[in-house]
Amino acid sequence: MTESMEQYIRSLVEKSVQGVLADGTINSSRRKLVIGNWKMNMSIEESALLFEGLRGEEQACDVAVCPPFPLLYPVKVMLAQFQDSIALGAQNMHWAEKGAHTGEVSAAMLKELDCRYVILGHSERRQAGETDEEVNLKVKQALAAGIQPVLCVGETKDEREQGRSGEVVVSQLHAGLDGVEDVSSAVVAYEPVWAIGTGLAATPEQAQDVHRTIRETLANQYGASAASGVPLLYGGSVKPDNALSLAVMDDIDGALVGGASLNAVDFKGVIDGFTRG
Repeated sequence: MTESMEQYIRSLVEKSVQGVLADGTINSSRRKLVIGNWKMNMSIEESALLFEGLRGEEQACDVAVCPPFPLLYPVKVMLAQFQDSIALGAQNMHWAEKGAHTGEVSAAMLKELDCRYVILGHSERRQAGETDEEVNLKVKQALAAGIQPVLCVGETKDEREQGRSGEVVVSQLHAGLDGVEDVSSAVVAYEPVWAIGTGLAATPEQAQDVHRTIRETLANQYGASAASGVPLLYGGSVKPDNALSLAVMDDIDGALVGGASLNAVDFKGVIDGFTRG
């Protein structure tokens, strides 16, 4: 076989694989996922009002909320009463099983409360001093406990302006998943630091470019089939008016929502956007 023929066949194979990933043939089994990160907000009363506002809504995508630690049990009770279709998640956890770690909570404690998800490596935690190594230990501990880690990655404004977005995100992804052999229960959230709480948001095309890089990185490490099953979320000033435009992108499977998850109207608007997308 001539070299030109080999190149031609290789080109056809690459286009075929890219086409499958793009047209949704492989990723058609991925349900959209919207997770509300309440951060250090909400009271018991405000939580009840939120769920009352969402009562009776049928979600065609998966939905979860991640309250502050003191609200985990009250919200668990409320979800059973108001919205049993919404899952519970946590905003952080420690990497150790137990021990002298004042102010921390373990994966087992979260599991006992039926937490399905836990946000790990959020930029606000990283800015407070959390390292890639600590994030990696937490990811592995969450997986061992049967909790789905939502691994957050994202670049700062300076890193983006330097053209290093892909480099930073891939580095954080590799570090967070170091030693993880099975990613079938993992979730990855791309949150550009410059868009968190600023009112700024990546355009759908900018977000899709980074999500495609994440998907390709996972495919290189775990294979295309495994990578196609990992939900990739976008976070960073997600609102009802930009949810649909993000949802229609090939590799954006949902959102990690901050401020818009604190009231029923906005949260429902985001959920509706990803349901339609």
